[in-house]
Amino acid sequence: MSATIDDAEAHLRSIISSLYLVISQAHDYHGPQTQKAITDEIKHLIRQLVQLSQTARHLAINLPLDIIQYVETSRNPDVYTREFVELVLKLNQQAKGRAEAIANFRDILGREMASAIPDIRNDVQQVVAATGGEVAR
Repeated sequence: MSATIDDAEAHLRSIISSLYLVISQAHDYHGPQTQKAITDEIKHLIRQLVQLSQTARHLAINLPLDIIQYVETSRNPDVYTREFVELVLKLNQQAKGRAEAIANFRDILGREMASAIPDIRNDVQQVVAATGGEVAR
């Protein structure tokens, strides 16, 4: 059996619908005449939960071991997510800084090479322009 996320979502929607019906029937409880309807709906809900459980077993879910250990130690996975996002932002800022430094170096090197060796000025300008920079003329 090959289960998909769509199958699991369909089961979840059905379960939510059944829970809503059970709540509505319990709220409008009128004695023995509604007891059978509630009992039938609860039995249906149990069957749906079993189907969801069986479907979930066949889903291909790959959770990083870090997250599993984080949850097992009674820590909030939202905190893990926040820490991970902060780390990624920090690494992105570092990468941006490096890219800007390399771009500045490219421009300075191109400018110095063009002024020191006038015979290759056009070639240097083409190379620098092809990499997103500009050599002052």
